[in-house]
Amino acid sequence: MTKTPTASAYLGELTERIGKLLEQNGEAIAKASDAIEKTARADGLVYIFGTGHSHTMAEEAHFRAGGLAFTVPILAGATMVHEGAVAGTVFERMSGIVAPIFARYPIGPNDVLIVVSNSGVNAAPVEAATLGKQAGATVIAITSEDYSKTAARGRTRLADVADIVLDNHAPAGDAITAIPGSELRVGPISTPVGAALMNAVLAEVAARLQSSGVAAPIYLSANMPGATEINNALVARYRPRNPHL
Repeated sequence: MTKTPTASAYLGELTERIGKLLEQNGEAIAKASDAIEKTARADGLVYIFGTGHSHTMAEEAHFRAGGLAFTVPILAGATMVHEGAVAGTVFERMSGIVAPIFARYPIGPNDVLIVVSNSGVNAAPVEAATLGKQAGATVIAITSEDYSKTAARGRTRLADVADIVLDNHAPAGDAITAIPGSELRVGPISTPVGAALMNAVLAEVAARLQSSGVAAPIYLSANMPGATEINNALVARYRPRNPHL
């Protein structure tokens, strides 16, 4: 018997869920890849926004070894967790907070906006998706359809606004693993599953660009041979349009 049964249960279910992503999201992954490939060929950008822990998805893609340099995180301390998690939870539910944040990022018709929200009903991500649509960008949501339907209670969902929905299939409450002798659950899955979905799409786009003779702007890990020269060139190319480089 394993000495870590709860850890094993979590990892087992997480592995099973990730294994089903292509079956569950195949069409959406293809559409998202098409949209981002089109943006890449037009020299557009892929902006990524989330609040609370969902903001980590924006940082996951940013300046990432093996990642694409045309990704731009949309970051504002008030909606994240490091400057005050409790306050951030309040702010992400407040209408009107996103517009001044987005004023820093000139999203346009050649761009893609990825909005990440597990529950998919808070004001900030819904308004972010709406602003993206108004700017002419293609909006991709990473969310839980089931959770958002449970939480909506008549409210507009992120999935209702987005052009393309990548469904992480997280349950209401996010956590999947029961603690024996308790009704409590641990082991949230929205972050690892969401990251897998996003990175799968970006990997697909990179491969398509390379196979067509277009050099995909891929960052190398800093300790890999040639990384300094390659990464410096990419930073010089995208820094004028990415305020976080």
